[in-house]
Amino acid sequence: MKKDIQIPEVKDVFVAVVQEQHPEYKTDDWNAYIINNKDVDLDTVLIVSRGYSEEKITPVMRHTIKLLPARSYAKIEFMQHDVLQLNNEFKVTFFEGNQMFDKTYLFRKNTINIKALQTVPLMQLKGVLVK
Repeated sequence: MKKDIQIPEVKDVFVAVVQEQHPEYKTDDWNAYIINNKDVDLDTVLIVSRGYSEEKITPVMRHTIKLLPARSYAKIEFMQHDVLQLNNEFKVTFFEGNQMFDKTYLFRKNTINIKALQTVPLMQLKGVLVK
């Protein structure tokens, strides 16, 4: 039964949105990353993302990362400037050993901006981080 399923709390896995300069076009792009700050690998990382507000909703995007090594990160997606004005939600599910973990990371509308930048673990870059 559903009440018997226990999903433990997620620790040391984050989603960050980082502003990076595109090497070819020399534009400042916002990119979402998943960060594994654990000492163990994460298997079968599934990420479902969407942007929404009361008036607008983006299509749902799905991403899979077969293996996210310990103390590493992976790019999830490019985020268009218009999407930053929406709530951006990332539902992340993964396996650590035989245990499933699940967490929803939410960037509230307009919180992804230059003023909110902080140092992002492992990346040595500045970004907006949700723990």
